[in-house]
Amino acid sequence: MTIRVVLADDQALIRAGFRALIESADDLEVVGEAGNGQEAVDLVRGTRADVVLMDIRMPGTDGLEATRQITADDSLAGVRVLILTTFEMDENVLRALRAGASGFLNKGVDPGALLDAIRTVAAGEALLSPGATRTLITRFLNEPEPPAERSARPALEVLTDREREVLGLVAVGLSNDEIAARLYVSPLTAKTHVNRAMTKLGVRDRAQLVIIAYETGLVRPGDALPR
Repeated sequence: MTIRVVLADDQALIRAGFRALIESADDLEVVGEAGNGQEAVDLVRGTRADVVLMDIRMPGTDGLEATRQITADDSLAGVRVLILTTFEMDENVLRALRAGASGFLNKGVDPGALLDAIRTVAAGEALLSPGATRTLITRFLNEPEPPAERSARPALEVLTDREREVLGLVAVGLSNDEIAARLYVSPLTAKTHVNRAMTKLGVRDRAQLVIIAYETGLVRPGDALPR
């Protein structure tokens, strides 16, 4: 199955480089290029892309607002947004994750890692760069949030004890296979717990699970794996 990708960056040269790289892979296809966020949203709706490589800083509608529009559209529920940035410690990256992005990569990432990242996000199986994402959360977790966002945050009481345990393991960076090994269950069972947690908490993927785990205090910056 070919993964359909939209490139959103205001620099044509960067888009051309990513296009050449992506189309060198047999299982990936670039179905459109956008120079700003609104073009990206329109392209995603028109092409039914699987993954959007989204720059944050673009003229007009930026990548942050475009991410919000894509993730808020129920008809685009299967689309994953992967943020591309030259500033991994930018607070806008965390805001993009809160808005529904599935992860982020530095624009200087190795070519093979970028292709693997697209596949990973398209599969919805793992949070990209969990260590870097936790660093972002550590730095910006206490930034002021609009009251509407705070009041809309789901409570962890909707989760079972096992689902809460799995949420904590997701938040410290474990994959489904690693969670399965730690809890002595099958990978399918681990995946089922993760998916149920996402459904109950109303989130799209693991990136948002991590955000919730930190924001609710289930996991705290600097926490290691429980013994």
